[in-house]
Amino acid sequence: MKVPKEVWFILKRFYNSGHEAYIVGGAVRDFLLGKEVSDWDITTSASSDEIKEIFKDRTHFSLKHDTVTLVIKKKNYEITPFKGGNLYSDLMFRDFTIDAIAYDPVKEKIIDPEGGRRDIEKRIIRATRNPYERFKEDPLRMLRAIRLSVELGFRIEKKTLKAIEEMSSLLQSVSQERIRDELLKILISPFPSKGIELSRKTGLLRYIIPELLEGWKMRQNRYHRYTVLKHILITVDLVEPDPILRLSALLHDIGKPRTKRKIKKRVVFYGHERESERMAEKIMRRLRFSNEEIRKVCVLVRNHMLNYRSDWKDSAIRRLIRRVGKDMIFKLISLRRADLIAHGTDKSYELKLLEELKNRVKDELNKGFALSIKDLKINGYIIMKELGIPEGPLVGKILRRLHEKVIENPDLNTQEKLIQMAKDIASKELPSA
Repeated sequence: MKVPKEVWFILKRFYNSGHEAYIVGGAVRDFLLGKEVSDWDITTSASSDEIKEIFKDRTHFSLKHDTVTLVIKKKNYEITPFKGGNLYSDLMFRDFTIDAIAYDPVKEKIIDPEGGRRDIEKRIIRATRNPYERFKEDPLRMLRAIRLSVELGFRIEKKTLKAIEEMSSLLQSVSQERIRDELLKILISPFPSKGIELSRKTGLLRYIIPELLEGWKMRQNRYHRYTVLKHILITVDLVEPDPILRLSALLHDIGKPRTKRKIKKRVVFYGHERESERMAEKIMRRLRFSNEEIRKVCVLVRNHMLNYRSDWKDSAIRRLIRRVGKDMIFKLISLRRADLIAHGTDKSYELKLLEELKNRVKDELNKGFALSIKDLKINGYIIMKELGIPEGPLVGKILRRLHEKVIENPDLNTQEKLIQMAKDIASKELPSA
């Protein structure tokens, strides 16, 4: 196992202090899987206080109980004291056998008392010793089992899976932040739908996003081949593994069950995008996402019913970009493309139009236009000076009107033309101001 010099530096500090230290967990698992190792965790005979003393000259912090995170060259290394006093008892208390493997870099020896290597070969996720005990110690491990399953393409061993089903309600005791982090890892995995579906079957989804269950087995209309939930899961699989995109796909139709109506024997979901946006915000706040993450997802969910037509003027394309944002417009097109394919019906014409829209958006962005008021060749100070008006709401109104005109015709974005238009607006359009 090729050990980086930073890891050797940590290990040697322990050896020189008279302590044992081993590489453990995901690093060893990834090495045995032939994958590149990115996270290096170390277990040691030193206590957490001794670890802090040994590395008192280095940046470190403790967010988890007894775990000391050491920062070397902007990279984190998690160090944990032995549970139970020695390496073998420590491995016995780890969550899954595939993570209960240690590596001694001095002897170049794999230490595997729990049979993790065998389970890696069989591609199995198995709780160490007693799954009920392991999940009782930390209920998040149930969700982590599902995450590892979809990340690695492993199946969950029968007894471990049964324990998850029977103990799923314990997930309620876990903080929303920890649940959120595991959910995100499931969403950016190669097949996130499998993780969400497995969460549903085991009962965990009820304690993560129960609103998704409203769409289970709910049939739609002739435009959709699949139920609401299945359509959502297909959409999630089809978008790129970007957290914002995958979250948006997961939540884009979550409001459909609450907007389902029958009008003249036709099933409709009028306004489902607005309801989905409202629910998405509530769910993301519950899961402690940041305001910026919530904003981005809500923009995509609110605008996902993107029904572009070839007769749209260039100004309509510019308004769309302004409404959604330059940073989000291609994400929206990607979401809409996945959404259309996930209908399970022939959407070749709509997909062709979407590709046309994508090219037109690229053209408009390449030309450059005043995406926001600050891109105008004029500002409030110039307006006040040229028009002889004081600071106040009128200045803002004039700037917004000017921006609308420039969106319609980008050639108007010169200071001379904008000053003249500002004078016209002030005298004619807002005479009472």
